[in-house]
Amino acid sequence: MPPHYTLADFDYALPSELIAQHPAAERSASRLLDGRGATPVDRAFVELPSLLAPDDLLVVNDTRVIKARLLGAKASGGAVEALVERVLPGHEVLCHLRASKSPKPGSIVAFDAPGGERLRAEVLGRGGPEDDLFRLRFPDEPFALLERFGHVPLPPYITHADTADDAQRYQSVFAARPGAVAAPTASLHFDAALLDAIAARGVARASVTLHVGAGTFQPVRSENIAAHRMHSEWFEVPASTVAAIGSARARGGRVVSVGTTTLRALESAARSAGLSAGARETDIFITPGFDFRVVDALVTNFHLPRSTLLMLVSAFAGHERMHALYAHALRERYRFFSYGDAMLLARAS
Repeated sequence: MPPHYTLADFDYALPSELIAQHPAAERSASRLLDGRGATPVDRAFVELPSLLAPDDLLVVNDTRVIKARLLGAKASGGAVEALVERVLPGHEVLCHLRASKSPKPGSIVAFDAPGGERLRAEVLGRGGPEDDLFRLRFPDEPFALLERFGHVPLPPYITHADTADDAQRYQSVFAARPGAVAAPTASLHFDAALLDAIAARGVARASVTLHVGAGTFQPVRSENIAAHRMHSEWFEVPASTVAAIGSARARGGRVVSVGTTTLRALESAARSAGLSAGARETDIFITPGFDFRVVDALVTNFHLPRSTLLMLVSAFAGHERMHALYAHALRERYRFFSYGDAMLLARAS
């Protein structure tokens, strides 16, 4: 990473009214800032098929957001909130716990559901890849219990309580494998009609899985960007996707990543001896100077100031270009973050 970049180089002023609190009426009705050429072009997301070539490959993240937020109380009566980060074998989960006083190992926390039901979980202690997480044991299969007792884990900048509409719209049409605690938000713009138009264009599609963790919202606290450490996330790149990428390359097509999570999975899988299939953990941190080996074009939403995802976009499109595109989006009143609008970017080098 070039040494002259500090955290302040990834800052910008965002009016609060541009933070989208609700999705567009229709998924593909959002706006699309085409940032590939010398001059930004304001488009509608429904135009995306015309911006793809028949030989291109669209790669998506098929992770499914779980209802990972639990609200309840400790045995003492004190309020407690849990955000499940990962489901483990043996009915155990790793989670972030917020309480006035951390619960002790062996204690019970009870989470509420509509209708008066309560989910009681045993606190096993701290553990996992990050020591700020707690291990809990549920009385039954965690995914099913989270569906009954949990809330949609809307990001902190969305200020309303989750609703039935959020349960549908904070989930992509590609969602198949449960495990994410945040949506791969670039995928939220796609609907069946748009996918039909992309297929009619002759564009192939493949998938990866990266279960997005709460670390996606973890702030960068040091002005020295290199000091930041990413939370690890589980991902899998199937052999069929590796083969599809090889085929796209052979016919002269581009690999178009839908979202930064898809990009992180693909580039993580290509770090050693070329792109390889398989499942593993990644804590890849992509900053300016990164050597991209797989992705040629990126569909992505607008990201928070001073965030690791803004650094990724800067690495991919170029630092000055990133700032110019964000300045254009601010002037043109684009909607920002998870429920906001999108950009289409080409790799700078």
